[in-house]
Amino acid sequence: MTTSKFATADFFTGRPTIEIAQALLGTTLLYRNPEGTVGGLIVETEAYLGANDTAAHAYNGRRTAFSEPLYREPGTLYIYRLRANYLLDIVTQPAETPEGVLIRAIEPTLNVDQQLTNRGKTGVQVTNGPGKLMQALGIQDQDMNLLPIAASDIAVDLTQSQTPQHISALPRVGVNAEAASGQLPLRFVVAGNPYISDSRKRDWHADHGWK
Repeated sequence: MTTSKFATADFFTGRPTIEIAQALLGTTLLYRNPEGTVGGLIVETEAYLGANDTAAHAYNGRRTAFSEPLYREPGTLYIYRLRANYLLDIVTQPAETPEGVLIRAIEPTLNVDQQLTNRGKTGVQVTNGPGKLMQALGIQDQDMNLLPIAASDIAVDLTQSQTPQHISALPRVGVNAEAASGQLPLRFVVAGNPYISDSRKRDWHADHGWK
């Protein structure tokens, strides 16, 4: 396991994708740009398990220019566009094993005012979804697609972190619920955090679900 302040390929190597998806919760996703560094605590992730996962872009071994990053080395960034939104996935297994983790939501902590400006929203609507968080960070292109995370302006800070009190495993969002993998509990959230994508105000914890 990496001992670096920032997650390198080592962090995404040698353990199941489901475990990595949970380990990312409470770490800080950040983006270094000319206006400064923006980011926040990761509060929601989804695991995608490759060729046997009906919700995965690589289901049945599908391999296209779109999904090519999934077949690269662990720690490769997979930035793709879906319904006018840019989403961030990080590859989690050795090359040719197309698995990854989608970052679905963050709790803003770094340069929050810039994120509010980027989104034109306030409150949880700033980053409570995968497309929203990319808008808040100011990433609206695929320039870093296929880059190793350690060679990009995106980073996962392992030291600026919080520990979840409880991690809930839930069905993923926006997948075919009738398909074989449709209801698998492969979405992981910091229970009680207001920034998860389908949170209800009555479920929010005053401490945002952190220990």
